[in-house]
Amino acid sequence: MPDKRPRGRKKNISGEGKGVHRRGEGTGKGPVGSGSYLSEHSHGESGSGGSGRREGSGQRSSGSRGMGMIPIIIVLLIAVFGGGGSLSGLLGSLGGSSGGSSGSGASAYLPSFSGGSSSSGWVDTANVGKLDRNVADGARKKYTTIKGDGSDKMTIMVYMCGADLESRSGMATSDLTEMQNATISNNINLIVYTGGCTRWKNNVISNKVNQIYQVQKGQVKLLNKNAGSDPMTKASTLTSFINYGKKNFPANRNALIFWDHGGGSITGYGYDEKYPRSGSMSLAGINSALKAADMKFDFIGFDTCLMATVENAQMLSRYADYMIASEETEPGVGWYYTDWLTKLSANTSMPTLEIGKNIIDDFVNVCAKRCPGQQTTLSMIDLAELEKTLPDKFKAFSSDTTGLIRNKKYKTVSGARSGCREFARSSAIDQIDLVHFTKLLGTEEGKALADTLLSAVKYNRTSSNMTNAYGVSVYFPYQKASKVDSAAKTYQEIGLDDEYTQCIREFAGLEVSGQVATGGSTTPSISLGDLLGQGGSLQGSGDIMDLLGMFMTGAGGKSIDGLDRSNTEFMEEREMTDQETADYIADNQFDQSGLLWKDQDGKSVIDLSDDQWSLVQGLHVSKFVDDGSGYVDMGLDVIDPDHDIDSRGRLVGSSDNTWLSINDQPVAYYHTDTVDDGDNYTITGYVPARLNGEDVKLILIWDNDHEDGTIAGAAPDYDDSLTETEPRGLIDLKKGDTLEFYCDYYTYEGRYQDTYMLGDPMKVTDQMNITETVIGEPSEVKALYRFTDIYNQHYWTENIPDIKDVR
Repeated sequence: MPDKRPRGRKKNISGEGKGVHRRGEGTGKGPVGSGSYLSEHSHGESGSGGSGRREGSGQRSSGSRGMGMIPIIIVLLIAVFGGGGSLSGLLGSLGGSSGGSSGSGASAYLPSFSGGSSSSGWVDTANVGKLDRNVADGARKKYTTIKGDGSDKMTIMVYMCGADLESRSGMATSDLTEMQNATISNNINLIVYTGGCTRWKNNVISNKVNQIYQVQKGQVKLLNKNAGSDPMTKASTLTSFINYGKKNFPANRNALIFWDHGGGSITGYGYDEKYPRSGSMSLAGINSALKAADMKFDFIGFDTCLMATVENAQMLSRYADYMIASEETEPGVGWYYTDWLTKLSANTSMPTLEIGKNIIDDFVNVCAKRCPGQQTTLSMIDLAELEKTLPDKFKAFSSDTTGLIRNKKYKTVSGARSGCREFARSSAIDQIDLVHFTKLLGTEEGKALADTLLSAVKYNRTSSNMTNAYGVSVYFPYQKASKVDSAAKTYQEIGLDDEYTQCIREFAGLEVSGQVATGGSTTPSISLGDLLGQGGSLQGSGDIMDLLGMFMTGAGGKSIDGLDRSNTEFMEEREMTDQETADYIADNQFDQSGLLWKDQDGKSVIDLSDDQWSLVQGLHVSKFVDDGSGYVDMGLDVIDPDHDIDSRGRLVGSSDNTWLSINDQPVAYYHTDTVDDGDNYTITGYVPARLNGEDVKLILIWDNDHEDGTIAGAAPDYDDSLTETEPRGLIDLKKGDTLEFYCDYYTYEGRYQDTYMLGDPMKVTDQMNITETVIGEPSEVKALYRFTDIYNQHYWTENIPDIKDVR
């Protein structure tokens, strides 16, 4: 095994980083170096005054600043860095009690520290690479009847919305070429609907109108020169394509493949680059399109991100026998079409399970070769089985989980949710593996649901760095409660059982109530000072009731993480009363007054009781650099409990004055995921940047083959107001490309000033080295730990005393 740093990275200090004083400030006080650290080239709205911070939890750069830790960090920056005030006096008691004696401390709660960002391996036996040909009793008869002996006719409809995947990287053209390279028999009708792209990377397909093509005998044949110009995310556009295929290419076997971006259960499918404000096609929209087309499919596939959800599967069970989709974001190469199409053409009577296995194997194997290190999933679900076996089990699980929340076991549910395998984690879409969630929850109803799901997932493959991805995911709120009402509406439109809607309402309602009561980092517009007049302490459920009342009435126009009167219906639809909510929070409240560094045994430690550690679900560290004019935010990294928690269960402050750099340029870095099964490990994180003028997140990976780290590529950072779908794949960095790195910047008064360029623009070279460099004198580097409680609320320590100079 390679030598691994506690945070997952080898400590490879390359000396002093490139200059770290702000351009235009001369060579006054600032971290060591003579070059430029912060450029006046702004990447946001100047003077927005506390309205933003790019968070490790995955807040997007466009339209989402201010959803992070602003109010509490402002206070800390003022009092700790500038005014020297104590955290205890600053924040006061929130009514929680340390309770209990110091015992095993954090060591008893280490599994919960992952916060969804780490895994030591599979919770249960992996269902990877195992083809299950069994069918559960009671499953409905398949819609498709296979004749046999190679006599079957099959029409495969590919709905290819090229979007920026094509205009930027030619991914659609690449997949069309793979289709052309397949040997396709006369019993296969492969038709492709194209559109949604401003510039195709070929001289055949139009960027003006939608068109329909047939791939046959190595050629792309134009069937419909002008199929209209409506957005491809419009349900009626999809219906028109299916109707065309049904009329012109009748067959006894039919398949539909969605090609583009995907956003999961809440966002749905597609981003039409020509109509950027047309939105995506929600599950309700897909349902509407398929219902209007009135056609049954052998399988429906998604060559997109994040669509292997239980909500999607239940909806599609009315229209298809199988679903093939990915739980995680897909690498850019997408499905590999040549081989599976060739095999199918050789035997059009091939069982659907075999077709799906070929698609999945080709995809995962090609991704492993072309996109090493990128997390990959693809699974095949028997919808005919799921349609009959899932509803009762899902209903029982939902009702039981709601009961846990109402019966004072919210912490159990929250712990399972925070530690669960989460997908597209950096974008915080709240999509998790449903089997993993049930297993962490540990209820009988959960076990029954897991068994049902595992039976319906007939084939599942993942990359080696993806554990606890069993093939089917679900939306469960944790990062963004503001989506709960949208989920409830979608569920109603697609006919999902009401019990699950009530379950997520109860969970999100108590979570938000916990955030309201503590008024911390996930509440950018609410602080205790705002709600109580002037700081102070919460004495019990009565105070919490007052705060909840003020929040629900919109007193002072306050909001939490994007919540307002337009999207908080779930708070009023809960079965749990305000009094029950207040009582629970009063009994299960993290006491942030305990986050004080103490000098014990020659170490700076934070010593919490067992009761308080049981309320902690995440621990991270953030660093700030005093550059002579304000504070540079260097990002957020996860801690390693084995290193940073001692044998007595105390957090030991162990920061220094180094941070991650690329080619010796310090960058803002955010950890997102760690997987370590004992033999293989993968650590991923991202760096906010611009690549050739386009906003991106540089994805960094450390694994057995890249001990010092490598840049896997760049993920586009989309404007949420245009699309909430996830980008499929990464942009490759090419020699000569221009990189600009960005970071958030705060004044000495603790006010967010803007997002600035970090250092000078950098040209991509053949060798991009990832190291740790000194980012300032010890006194100029401020390190704060972030604790996350069961309500996904963040609390910050003061600066670690006596940061050591490691040079």
